[in-house]
Amino acid sequence: MKTTIREQVEKILEELRPRLQADGGDLEFLGVDQGVVKVKLKGACAGCPMSTMTIKMGVEQYLKKKIPEIVRVEAIQ
Repeated sequence: MKTTIREQVEKILEELRPRLQADGGDLEFLGVDQGVVKVKLKGACAGCPMSTMTIKMGVEQYLKKKIPEIVRVEAIQ
């Protein structure tokens, strides 16, 4: 059975979560729509000035590499 993009994203975010948690942060997966993944930053990530870079250079690049249908990742406050 083919997994949905949502299921693929959830699995990959679970792989990334320990790295964020190691720095006192985390993220909550809110959904994916037309290739745009929406997440909410939590813990230390929520107020971190480097959070945009974490999302763009870390989470987004990793997801795009694993799932070609992903266009971008947006952090929702």
